[in-house]
Amino acid sequence: MAWFYLITAGLFEVVWAWSMKMSEGFSRPIPTAVTLVAMVISFALLSISMRSLPLGTAYTMWTGIGAVGAFLVGIAVLGEAVTPMRLLAAALIVCGLVLMKLSSSH
Repeated sequence: MAWFYLITAGLFEVVWAWSMKMSEGFSRPIPTAVTLVAMVISFALLSISMRSLPLGTAYTMWTGIGAVGAFLVGIAVLGEAVTPMRLLAAALIVCGLVLMKLSSSH
């Protein structure tokens, strides 16, 4: 169950990163509210997952899911550039996440 909480926390990290971008520096109320709510949910779920997962594993997976997810949202929703170097960087993050998961005993 800890992995479910952790993955969900990572997905909420993507939501708050995207809504923070949409808030335009917290100048738009609805995206700002979505950012704050998603942050609280993300942190709460991360905290719950850390009850049984090691700190290094949980935090690395959380930030990695958020980083790759935000990268994909940037491309798919915001029209950000897709370059070989950016794709390689994202692939390396995913490889690191896979290795982190495989190295975890939980």
